[in-house]
Amino acid sequence: MDRVPAAALNRVRRAPSTLARYYRSLRPHPAAELVPQPHPWLRALGMVAVVLLGAWLGLLIVGDVRVPVGPMNTTMTLRPSLAGGTKINVSPLGALELNSHQAPVRLDVNVDQLDPGRSQELVDHPERISGLQQEITHDVEHGTLDLAVRSCVAVVAGATALGLAVYRRPRRALAAGGLAFTLLGASGATAYATWNPESVLEPKFSGLLSSAPSLVGNARSIVTEFDVYQQELARLVTNVTKLYDVTSTLPAYQPDPTTIRVLHVSDIHLNPASWKIIASLVKQYDVNVIVDSGDTMDHGTAAENRFLDPIADLGAPYVWVRGNHDSLITQRYLEHMKNVHVLDDGRAVSIAGLRFAGMGDPQFTPDRSVTPGGDRAEELAGARLATALRDQRAAGRPVDIAIAHEPTAARQVDGDVPLVLAGHLHHEGMEIMKYGTRLRIEGSTGGSGLRAVERQYPAPIEASILYLDRDTRHLQAWDEIRLGGLGQTTAEVTRHLAKENQPGGSPSPGTTPPGTPPVSRSGAAPTPSAP
Repeated sequence: MDRVPAAALNRVRRAPSTLARYYRSLRPHPAAELVPQPHPWLRALGMVAVVLLGAWLGLLIVGDVRVPVGPMNTTMTLRPSLAGGTKINVSPLGALELNSHQAPVRLDVNVDQLDPGRSQELVDHPERISGLQQEITHDVEHGTLDLAVRSCVAVVAGATALGLAVYRRPRRALAAGGLAFTLLGASGATAYATWNPESVLEPKFSGLLSSAPSLVGNARSIVTEFDVYQQELARLVTNVTKLYDVTSTLPAYQPDPTTIRVLHVSDIHLNPASWKIIASLVKQYDVNVIVDSGDTMDHGTAAENRFLDPIADLGAPYVWVRGNHDSLITQRYLEHMKNVHVLDDGRAVSIAGLRFAGMGDPQFTPDRSVTPGGDRAEELAGARLATALRDQRAAGRPVDIAIAHEPTAARQVDGDVPLVLAGHLHHEGMEIMKYGTRLRIEGSTGGSGLRAVERQYPAPIEASILYLDRDTRHLQAWDEIRLGGLGQTTAEVTRHLAKENQPGGSPSPGTTPPGTPPVSRSGAAPTPSAP
């Protein structure tokens, strides 16, 4: 039998598959659906949106660096921005903005706190102050480099992670990360190309720092006298720690158990170091009550109110009258604070066995743009306080201590109260006035605040401890406490005894026995008036 040709045999073998394809071709096919493909520029826009959002989230989560700069702890952060620049936040005083560069990223530097340990090292080794500038420069450079590396990782990781979550394709996610790295590099190059080191000459202040140019001079004067400012800044850094140290070791007077101890402070002017000093004095001297004769603030704005919050934890009742730098906004804030007694319009209050009455300053002159009312306004306010004192005595509740901010107002109560406290002048003083009332003027417990730099020599920080007899409620003695101001670390405590308490002394006109009304300015006993 003849053999079958190989070609014919192959056709027979392929016949089933050929038939299968033939019959499949006869089946009806479902209609093809047209899926519209997005335009290329829409896809690119979506990718850019994913990259920007992912990069921003990455910076928010891990894009900050905590950097020690000299004795201070700071936090450096890169933030997306249309204008670029550098913002330095100094809580609670405000912020300083510099037009340092033009790029879609801004450098934020938050000054968190002063590190006590590193500050103490400067105190123990003052020779290190001369190299403080180089140390700070090195710290800033190290922190900036660390921030650049961390920000690069945060941006790339954030964009890649969000790209993977949106597209679910590793290739697209890696493309998003690469694009983020490219954008960050371009931003860094732009910032470098537009870097403006002269921006420090034209800073923009906000918050409480907005008053800084008028108080410490413009930036050009700071640059031209940089050596002086550098030395004062280095000394200021160590001064805060030294102030806390000296107040904790001040000698405490051991009074008779019947003595009432009053801490008199005034003119704090937003110096945050004052609260630590006051708290230390309250503890060291076992103070019964604190009297603040005003000018606790600088401008009396609502932004300054948070500065007052430590008062509630000072450890003693706080009696306060308004100064010419304190506004009614300040007064209302203190009126709602626990442990604070605001006195105005001759209002009286009894605390720790003593009765106080006070009058707020009738003038509000936080800067030179406000025209003051002058001595006449102060005299009228003092006359109203004197009337209130006479009313209190006629009602059988005589006042032991009157309080006014301005000495001109305080002098109007001569003869109506044994002791009146004032401030305003930024230096201490004590006198017995014509009709027997003792006037005590307190210095600045804030070292004049920012105004300290206006003088050739810094203003000292001053406060007083007044010792009053619990039975007679009259002044027995007082300690004048004086701490060195900016750049100084001296501490002095001077004891004074009232003349009538010294050996051989006789009672002064201002220390009449309880129940005996003081002599009025006319020389006769005052006429009682209706309460």
